[in-house]
Amino acid sequence: VGVLEEMGLAGRFADLPGCTQERMDFYLDRRHVFGLDLDSAGEGGARIVAVSQPALLEMLVEEAAATDSFRLIRGALVTDLLHGDGRCVGVRMRVGDREEELRADLVIGADGRNSAVRRKAGLTAREASPPMDIVWCKVPRPDGGWGVRGYAGRGHLLIAYPTWGGMLQIGWVILKGTFGALRARGIGQWVDEMAAHVTPDLATHLRAHRDVVERPFLLDVESDCVLRWSAPGLLVLGDAAHTMSPVGGQGINIALRDAVVADARLGPLLAAPVPDGGALDAACAAVESERLPEVRTIQALQAQPPRILLSRAWWGEPLRRLAATLLPRPLFRGRAGATAALFLHGVTQIGRVGAASESA
Repeated sequence: VGVLEEMGLAGRFADLPGCTQERMDFYLDRRHVFGLDLDSAGEGGARIVAVSQPALLEMLVEEAAATDSFRLIRGALVTDLLHGDGRCVGVRMRVGDREEELRADLVIGADGRNSAVRRKAGLTAREASPPMDIVWCKVPRPDGGWGVRGYAGRGHLLIAYPTWGGMLQIGWVILKGTFGALRARGIGQWVDEMAAHVTPDLATHLRAHRDVVERPFLLDVESDCVLRWSAPGLLVLGDAAHTMSPVGGQGINIALRDAVVADARLGPLLAAPVPDGGALDAACAAVESERLPEVRTIQALQAQPPRILLSRAWWGEPLRRLAATLLPRPLFRGRAGATAALFLHGVTQIGRVGAASESA
C-alpha cells in the first residue's frame, strides 16, 4: 500500500475489493509459536491488503489512460524485438490475426515470469528457486476474526488469510514434484492432507467445505534474477527481471517499487523531444543498481523458510523443535518482527532520485 501512496493512488486503491491483514499467527507442528500485529512491524500505519489483481490492474490502466501519451493494446503478443544501430528500437507483435511493429525510444519489458522480452533479448538469469511448489485455492471464510495464519511442519508449509468476497485464500507449499500423487487421489483427499497439518478449527472448516473449493491450481515456483536488467534501448522490470517466490507475497510489491524508481530515473529523460540514447542506457543501469540490493535481500529471505521447514533431512525436525522453543522468546520474536518489517516497508528507500541519493 505504501508504494501506491507514493504514486498518489491511495484513494483509488481504497475503493478496490480487498481485505486488510492486521495480524499474523505462526504454528509449528500445529502448536502456536508466536503472533505478530502486522501494523506494528516497523513503522506505524503499515497495511497489508489482499486485493483483487484484475481490479488493481484495471485501476492502474484507468489512471494511465488519463495521460495523452498512454496507449493500451489488449491481446498483443510480443514475437520479436526490433534493432537498429546496435540498439533495441521497438517490438514486433501479433494482435489478433495481424502482425504489427511498434517503434520506441526505450522498450521496457514488464511482462512477467514468462517474459517474451527477456527471452528475445537473450538475458540470462541466476536461479534462486527453492525446491517447492504451491497449491492455491479458496474456501468460504470462517466466522469470527481471522488474520494471516502460517502452519509449518515436516515437508509442508500452509498459509491461510482472509481475502475479498468473504473468502479464505489457502496457499499450500509442498516439496517440488510431490503434488502429482495427491492430485491423482482427488481434491477431497488432498484437502484431507492439508487438514492433517493445521489446527483443529481450520481442519474442520476445510473438511466441511471440500466440495466447494474454488479454483485450485498448482503454481510451479520459480525464483531468479537476470544477470543484467538492460541492454541498449531495453530494460526489464518486475518478474521479467527477477521472478519472485510467492513467500511473503512480494511479487507485485517489488514490481511496483521497480516502477517508482524507473519513473524517477527515466521520466525526465523520456520527456525530452528526442531522448538521448546514451543517457537512457545509463539511467537503465542506475535503475538496476538501485533496485538490486533489495531484490537480492528479499529473495534470500524468501528462500530461508522453505529450505528449513520443508526439509526431510535428519536435522530438519530437531531444527524445527529448536525454532519452536526460541521463537516465542522476546529476542527472537523481535527478530521475526524486524524481518516482517522488511517485507512491509522494503529494504531500501525509494522515491525521487534526489531523495534516494541523499539516503544512500
